[in-house]
Amino acid sequence: MSSEQIIIDQIKQGNRAAMKTLYTQYSGYATATCMRYVTENEAVKDILQDSFVKILTSIDRFEYRGEGSLKAWIRTLVANLALDYLRKNNRLCFTDDIPQEMEDEPPSMDEIPTEELLKMIGMLPIGYRTVLNLYVFEDKSHKEIAQILGIKENSSASQYARAKKMLNKMMQNYMKGMAR
Repeated sequence: MSSEQIIIDQIKQGNRAAMKTLYTQYSGYATATCMRYVTENEAVKDILQDSFVKILTSIDRFEYRGEGSLKAWIRTLVANLALDYLRKNNRLCFTDDIPQEMEDEPPSMDEIPTEELLKMIGMLPIGYRTVLNLYVFEDKSHKEIAQILGIKENSSASQYARAKKMLNKMMQNYMKGMAR
């Protein structure tokens, strides 16, 4: 039996130590997921707390599908709560215009530390950042993103194209700064 399955079974039996273990093992991952969408520290803390309350109260409905399924479920739950926060606070704005020209190829992601890349993503406008996260990290199609966010499919594609363009520029500037 996997460690995820053991934790889930123990939580379902009301084991508080297992609940703490779940939090200890997954809170960093959940925080990183949330911070891809929301940049304000207090909001991230609130979303994280709400996420773990929801995780613990709905664990009975979770269906274990093998190693990694708990982590994926947590990621989805946190992302959905972060999106709810953005919707409730009217933070999402979108455009349908797709940029005509793209910049040069971005530098290799391997050349930029993960922490720096996450900072760059955090600097993107909220609409761009949200679509980029859903498309890249949650593996959603533009059609799915449009349904999730209540926007047109071409709005999703536009936000993604603009996010890529802006992120590409930030990555190029970072690499120029490193070359000095």
